[in-house]
Amino acid sequence: MPALVEEGRAKVNLTLRVVGRRTDGYHDLQSVVAFADCADKLTLTPGPQLTLKTIGPLAGACGDVSDNLVLKAARLLGEVIPNLKIGGFVLDKILPVAAGIGGGSADAAAALRLLARLNGLALDDRRLIDEALETGADVPVCLASRACDMTGVGETLLSLTPPIMPAVLVNPGTPVATKDVFGALGLRHGQLLVGASDVVMEASFWPEEGGSLEEWVEALAAGSNDLEAAATQIEPAIGEVIAALNATNGAWLARMSGSGATCFAIYENTAEAGRAANKIRLEHPGWWAHAGTLS
Repeated sequence: MPALVEEGRAKVNLTLRVVGRRTDGYHDLQSVVAFADCADKLTLTPGPQLTLKTIGPLAGACGDVSDNLVLKAARLLGEVIPNLKIGGFVLDKILPVAAGIGGGSADAAAALRLLARLNGLALDDRRLIDEALETGADVPVCLASRACDMTGVGETLLSLTPPIMPAVLVNPGTPVATKDVFGALGLRHGQLLVGASDVVMEASFWPEEGGSLEEWVEALAAGSNDLEAAATQIEPAIGEVIAALNATNGAWLARMSGSGATCFAIYENTAEAGRAANKIRLEHPGWWAHAGTLS
């Protein structure tokens, strides 16, 4: 068979509420998630051995491939599907690592989609979904890579239909460990911050299909990212990125994604987003910046 190719699109948390910490130590979240038009590329060449090679501009940041979520996802799927067809993966790494945009999770989801194609599995196969969650909390949402309201530890997804959002993503080049950010919250096991009924109510808060960009930005602005303050304490450059985005012309909303350090801003049109990204690249040549769209 010829090589199969999938993209691992960057995940952007437009909002992120920390509902509380469960007794098992995991944190319950509520997050509106969209996906950017920038992505890693993952190629699978069918073969007898499961391997992974990293290439691309940020391949050096991937670390030891044996710890990569691509291989973890493939191994977990192989444990529940007998005689799973496998092969050699090649990951062209474009997205920053430990950056709050789910790069590793998107790559793992792309691996699962590739293995599903190779083995004739439907994307709604329960085994595929279960192993996505076992791989990592953000992998299920990346499996479909469609905008949604995500709750729990990432297992409950409610489809949303936002308009195309012109945006700029910026990362200062400093990785931020998710566990450190959640640790800085200092929540005890079993501690709740938000009532379950509040989360259910919020799920119906977002504009319906056909809602305008202005309506969506207004609704998103009423939310927040509950991890932003803790992440900024750990990595002050996050505050600098948000300030730089707010200093561009036409930035309607600037916020951190996930656990950082990548931040985003939404603009009225792609021309403004492009000019904003150029300004940031000129003023901060060491930062990673992408102008495009979220959907």
